[in-house]
Amino acid sequence: MNITDNSIIPVILSGGSGTRLWPLSRESYPKQFLALDSRTKKTLLQKTYERLLGLEGLENPILICNEDHRFIVAEQFREINTDPQAIILEPVGRNTAPAIAVAALQAISLGKDPLLLILASDHLIENNVEFQRVIQSAKIYANQGKLVTFGIVPTSAETGYGYIETKEFPTKDNQIIGLEINKFIEKPNKDIAEKLIKDSRFTWNSGMFLFKASTIISELKKFSPEILNNCKIALEKDIEDLDFLRLETESFKKCPKISIDIAVMEKTNLGIVLPLNVGWNDIGSWKSLWDISKKNNDGNYINGRIIAEKSKNCYLKGEQRLIVGIGIENLIVVDTNDAILVANRDQSQNIGNIVKSLSSSAFPEGKVHRKIYRPWGNYTTIVEGNRWLVKLIEVKPNASLSLQMHHHRAEHWVVVNGTALIEKNGEKKLLSENESTFIPLGCKHRLSNPGKMRLELIEVQSGTYLGEEDIIRFEDSYGRIKNQN
Repeated sequence: MNITDNSIIPVILSGGSGTRLWPLSRESYPKQFLALDSRTKKTLLQKTYERLLGLEGLENPILICNEDHRFIVAEQFREINTDPQAIILEPVGRNTAPAIAVAALQAISLGKDPLLLILASDHLIENNVEFQRVIQSAKIYANQGKLVTFGIVPTSAETGYGYIETKEFPTKDNQIIGLEINKFIEKPNKDIAEKLIKDSRFTWNSGMFLFKASTIISELKKFSPEILNNCKIALEKDIEDLDFLRLETESFKKCPKISIDIAVMEKTNLGIVLPLNVGWNDIGSWKSLWDISKKNNDGNYINGRIIAEKSKNCYLKGEQRLIVGIGIENLIVVDTNDAILVANRDQSQNIGNIVKSLSSSAFPEGKVHRKIYRPWGNYTTIVEGNRWLVKLIEVKPNASLSLQMHHHRAEHWVVVNGTALIEKNGEKKLLSENESTFIPLGCKHRLSNPGKMRLELIEVQSGTYLGEEDIIRFEDSYGRIKNQN
């Protein structure tokens, strides 16, 4: 690590829940961790960093996420051979101002005053070359002490985005010139949006920024000292947990829940906008995902076991079951292993309200997938009853679950693929395919994969309580004894 005052450290904000792409995106595994671009297997989070590769002065990123997603974030960056400067864990969500404050303080602690490029983890950009060209121009302004934000050149009268008004019109040539901000505009209604896009002084507010770490700290101190002071304390009292920085909870909770726009950008006289025309999409709805997906001659995006007859302009995705559509148009049909969405494409922006309704009605499908990711692999709930549960457990090569015990349930394990190393009350045994073992209630046990291929086994639980809270950990490779998740 050779951070200089001219280094660019991307700060990737990855705390969103992505409810508008339910049921594919949920709180337990939101859209930034999914490969939603049909042209690549890379996730949105991975693409957020990789589109910067080749940028002059680029350093490895600082990542901000919540505790539940920490192992997913770490694994996705391991897959692209990138070691983050830090993975900072927010104990609670407090919007972008506290997250950026923490990142700036952490960057300064490295001993220099780098440039911070603030990015959301769930956007798509088509023209990476132009994006980097604009960032290079933005560096000039940021090094002069400006707070640079990037305004997306509008392509339609969107009511789902905020707008930024500049004091002057952008140039018509290919020059990239920073424009002084006149004001920020909250999400407008349709009539106002129609007027705004006819005036080239208005751009969509992208939520992306470039500035010196010292500049944003100075402006936070001036306009939002409460945020800065509490973030300092949260960092000073942080706990290093393997590859993560776990912020001290009580101090961070005292930060107001506020965006960097409201906390600083609407008050400062240092803000400027650089117009950005790079094929930007925040994938904020199924309609916007359909827009950017590769479609057949009938305008249908098809993924999975799909038969579509006399159907047009649909988004059809199935994980397991066969989907048959006959004579349908403009529909979103998404089938996961526990939920099915059928929506008019033009109404898909209302799905966020449906997710809130599911949560308030105690439907677990509103927040949680049947497939749950862990640092050692994942498990999928196949079927369950009142006092029994069947799971498919997948363990990565050379990975191990914690040494643990249950007070309320017993378990049967059947290996269906690979080799399992089983530890029960201190005794170890290898199991191969079609072999099984029984873990009685109260037995101290551990499951490991000693092989080079993925281990798969069926687990049948039975008992009076089957929740994940009935795990008492004694040893764990991932630091989860104190933090039981």
